[in-house]
Amino acid sequence: MKTIKVGDQQLDLFAHDVSTSTPPAVRPTAPPAPPVEAKPVIPLAPPAPVIPPARPILPSPPRTADGPPLRQLQLGSHLVEFALRRSTRRSIGFMIDDNGLRVTAPKRVTLAEIDNAIRAKQGWIVSKLLERGERKVQRQQRPPVAWVDGAVLPYLGGDITLRLHQAPRHRASFQRETNELHVWVTPAGTEQQLKEKVKAWFQHEARQLFEARLDLYADRLGVRYDSLSLSSAGTRWGSCTIERKIRLNWRLIHFSLPLIDYVVAHELSHLLEMNHSPRFWATVESIYPDYDGAKQALRKRSQELPVLFN
Repeated sequence: MKTIKVGDQQLDLFAHDVSTSTPPAVRPTAPPAPPVEAKPVIPLAPPAPVIPPARPILPSPPRTADGPPLRQLQLGSHLVEFALRRSTRRSIGFMIDDNGLRVTAPKRVTLAEIDNAIRAKQGWIVSKLLERGERKVQRQQRPPVAWVDGAVLPYLGGDITLRLHQAPRHRASFQRETNELHVWVTPAGTEQQLKEKVKAWFQHEARQLFEARLDLYADRLGVRYDSLSLSSAGTRWGSCTIERKIRLNWRLIHFSLPLIDYVVAHELSHLLEMNHSPRFWATVESIYPDYDGAKQALRKRSQELPVLFN
């Protein structure tokens, strides 16, 4: 059989053997069908791996070289680290802030009893730690204030404008008529020196205002406090000791007066009730009726503050 190649196809010219007999009539052959192109096989991409959501990071107390090691306890899917301190108190106490969980327990209580007490409150503890962790991340993601002439700074629930001038020495002056804080810096002054000058002004304003509000609410409550000191804690706004010493965070000066008054009333009420029992909150309510609304507003406002000082 004779064939010819057309491209890659072989065509049969005759489908029978050639003989000496009369050949039959040759039927015209149909044109060959065009070749069917084979579609390339595209391999299926493997399914994208399922990435589980990132587990929120719970804040942990800072580790110190000379301090006791942190304890750990598994609460559900969360590994909680906490600092344990022994004291003469009669019950186990919990304190949660941006630095995580701190537990204070009587010396006679065993470690197993402390762990069981934490497990009994694990819903509240994990919820508060997650909340603190989220707030800490939000604060870290906020852009810091640019320390230039015209910068806007939070003060008593509003804004003031920073005005910079050059002078032989550093000083600051606030003009209440224009809500401008004028700061004079030396030509060789650094940004850190400027920030320290502004911070010192805020702290001076805070002490004067806090003393006036403490005296006002102490008189309403019929109590007497021994001393006032300023703190720079992350988000702990105040504290009161059994020695009648009150500490208030100077950063409260960024908030409106009603929020400052709530913290003042809260700490003064501890002079009568050194706990957070219903009797304590009733004491707060007696001199600051809308304490719950102020508590929520303080939490919300603290998340909105710009980053001023590291």
